[in-house]
Amino acid sequence: MRISDLIAQYIMNMLEEDGSDDSSATIKRNELAETLGCVPSQINYVITSRFTPEQGYIVESRRGGGGYIKITRISMDKHTALTHLMSSIGDSIDAGSAAAIVKELVTRQMIDVSTAKLMIAAVAERPYQTLPPEQRDKLRAAILKNILLTIGQ
Repeated sequence: MRISDLIAQYIMNMLEEDGSDDSSATIKRNELAETLGCVPSQINYVITSRFTPEQGYIVESRRGGGGYIKITRISMDKHTALTHLMSSIGDSIDAGSAAAIVKELVTRQMIDVSTAKLMIAAVAERPYQTLPPEQRDKLRAAILKNILLTIGQ
């Protein structure tokens, strides 16, 4: 298992220990890095790539000697979550970000795995290869938003 996966799993375990709908974990970056045997920048990378608003998290940080990073999982009803996701997509989205949104839908049990597989196929890079690069992410965003609208009905 890669170190980034270990860091993410450690943070996820902290969030699950909380047990509440809006669970949160407060970490000290240097202490966590020491515990997991990595450098603090790896903690930053995992937090910025795996605990994003699109994935249903709010990250707050405080710098300095008593600094910390607080990660909060946002609980939302299906309609609110889908609305939030659609607004976070904007006018364009790359294949990786689109796949992360689909995975978050599975995590929140808003779609099943077979639906997720179909959605990931629809937003993957391969179907868009014949399009000019500047059009790919725009079309992907429009398709993903349309799918999310359909799910919300």
